Amino acid sequence: MNPMTRPIAAFLSVLLLSLPVAALEPPSEKVILTISGKVGEKNTPNAAVFDLPMLAKLPQQTFTTMTPWDKQPIKFTGPLLRDVLAAAKANGVTIKAAALNDYQTSIPFADAQKFDVILAHEMNGEAIPVKTKGPLFIVYPYDTTAELRSVVYYERSAWQLKSMTIQ
Repeated sequence: MNPMTRPIAAFLSVLLLSLPVAALEPPSEKVILTISGKVGEKNTPNAAVFDLPMLAKLPQQTFTTMTPWDKQPIKFTGPLLRDVLAAAKANGVTIKAAALNDYQTSIPFADAQKFDVILAHEMNGEAIPVKTKGPLFIVYPYDTTAELRSVVYYERSAWQLKSMTIQ
């Protein structure tokens, strides 16, 4: 390295190290998901909360799969569960998911890494209304392996998802 550029490189290194790490932004619209419990990144005093634009900024995944609740394959779109958990810096053993209709289910935290589970906000290219299964639906890619086509994984799939508690 040129001796004249060393001070500049040192200055830039210090500058980059002093920049704040990107924090979870506050929601600008109605909160549709609250993640509490073992969460390292919060944008409220007790939880990480997300509105739809925040979830839509995360990388989106789309897959088509049969479900036990529909007669035709459905195309689902949304961020991977693991990406949402990473945005909240969540880490634990169990995810307790709760729905607007009071349905509750327990999901092993490892499922988010093992499978491409998504928090779908679209079905067949349309936003999911609350009256059907929205605004969020935990969906496993059931057609990718026989293991996922079972009651165990169907019961972990919560529609009308409103919150997750990480334990």
